[in-house]
Amino acid sequence: MPERCPLISRALGGAAASAAILLAATACSPVVSIENADVPQWRATALPSDSRAVLEDSGKILNRDRIIQAAASVPAGDYTLTITCDGGGKAFFAVLLAGKELTEAGAACNGSRETATITVPKAGRMEISASSVDAPLLYAYQLVPGR
Repeated sequence: MPERCPLISRALGGAAASAAILLAATACSPVVSIENADVPQWRATALPSDSRAVLEDSGKILNRDRIIQAAASVPAGDYTLTITCDGGGKAFFAVLLAGKELTEAGAACNGSRETATITVPKAGRMEISASSVDAPLLYAYQLVPGR
């Protein structure tokens, strides 16, 4: 018996095939929320630890509050600050020496690494703060002596 409307049958068949492909693709790539992300596992590939780091941190920015880490005494010299973040938006990293800002750096939160060269004029207490208005996101940074 001939179909009454072959055009509609083909359209519905194509839509069903597209839906099946979409469903299969999403089943193969689970979405992990930032809140449930495994930071050490992410950090291992995003920004592996460096034994020479004088200050480093990684974690989750879940709101707009700054997350601050400090080192009691960082020697004078040239340093490289490497930063990365993931989750969309942008993260900002402020570097302070003895309470005075040395620099601020930003990174697009798409998994890429950004670097900034920092000159520390004299030894002192250093703080690095991480923040974002685009929370939630994952971040990591490390400050290592220049080569």
